[in-house]
Amino acid sequence: MHPVDFFTVSEAERAKALAHAQFAAAEAAKIPDIPASTPLRPVNRVAVIGAGTMGGGIAMALANIGLPVTLIDAHQDGLDRGLQRVKDNYATSVKRGKLAQEDMDQRLALITGSVDMASVKDADMVIEAVFEDMALKQSLFRQLDRLCQPGAILATNTSGLDVDQIAAVTQRPQDVVGAHFFSPAHVMKLLEVVRAAQTAPDVIATLMDLGRRMGKIAVLARIYPGFIGNALFRNYTREAHFAVEDGALPHEVDAALKQFGYAMGLFAVHDMAGNDVGYQTRKAQMATRPQDRRWNDLILKLCDLGRLGQKVGKGWYRYEQGDRTPHRDPEVEQYIAEESARMGITRQAMDETEILKRCLYGMVNEGAKLLEQGIALRPSDIDITYLTGYGFPAHHGGPMYLADRIGLEQVLADIERFHAQDGTWWQPAPLLQRLVREGKTFASLQSDQTALYGT
Repeated sequence: MHPVDFFTVSEAERAKALAHAQFAAAEAAKIPDIPASTPLRPVNRVAVIGAGTMGGGIAMALANIGLPVTLIDAHQDGLDRGLQRVKDNYATSVKRGKLAQEDMDQRLALITGSVDMASVKDADMVIEAVFEDMALKQSLFRQLDRLCQPGAILATNTSGLDVDQIAAVTQRPQDVVGAHFFSPAHVMKLLEVVRAAQTAPDVIATLMDLGRRMGKIAVLARIYPGFIGNALFRNYTREAHFAVEDGALPHEVDAALKQFGYAMGLFAVHDMAGNDVGYQTRKAQMATRPQDRRWNDLILKLCDLGRLGQKVGKGWYRYEQGDRTPHRDPEVEQYIAEESARMGITRQAMDETEILKRCLYGMVNEGAKLLEQGIALRPSDIDITYLTGYGFPAHHGGPMYLADRIGLEQVLADIERFHAQDGTWWQPAPLLQRLVREGKTFASLQSDQTALYGT
């Protein structure tokens, strides 16, 4: 086997990767059991519930294509803040010369605010964009079930919750669908459309088409923790953290990821977003999670030490007042070394190639599992999800495309090595093993559904 080179990509290979991305974007719109001729439900007015950053961004994305939107929030002050944020976003675009004042005025006129849930009664589609809390979402969908007109599409903007559980509290599960927008929703190009067990075909077709009209790539996913994007991202994140526990330092992991082509390293991203994002949820899960595997809790411990990231001037890195440049911090590096020792880990130096294999091959292995279970329709859907929503370097074509370029036999050999070393998380995907056995690629699955599902 030849050594893997993640860093040298020829002009010819870059052109091929770009062509693959264009192919993947076109393929994502095709759904085998929903003909392109499927009549769409009319969407002339939309209600968005939750006036936070996400809800406001979704309202803007809809107003940008001329759709009237009612933005609903439970509290007047939350609504006022949300509407002001929308105005500020548009004003920034005008100031930068990206939007005419006249267009800003027209779009703002399409967005009205309300604190009354009954305002959903005239909407053809409702998009719920509140916190990731199942009980809260179910409560809202019970109300929507009662208040919405027959045939209205009821969409939940969830990044990973079980849409079937949300649909189950309504009398109209066929109208319920997942609509996972990415923040900021008026800018980001990806929309994951999540198909629940009973979602009607015309609901899927209508939401996919709405995504296209908003200038987004809509990718269909089935229900699975994290759907497509966050399911792979979990593996990427976990392995980056394990690499730090095993011997790499945050700046070394980030340097490898940036050299590969990411705009930012993962640990710098953590600090920017706030290390406390998801803190309470993860703390709560510790009591019931499986004990047969390793978990990456270092980020929780950093929060307990008050290292929340840029907003407090220290996280995985330290920051100077008024400057967002990450600087190495001997204090955190010493703490990481002490934690490794406490866990019984003998730290070992790790080169950039090894760091990238851990971060990227975990994604590939998870992608193979999603394909086998029908969560993602095709390998290129996983690739375009990563290229448009997660900053995967365009010249590498996406994780599944990259795996084919490296060679699946080589990728599997490393996955098996990691499995022997680290156990459960690296259990090789049976589909990946079968493709290697048969001398096939992920690309071979695109036109061969029998190869994918073995039917």
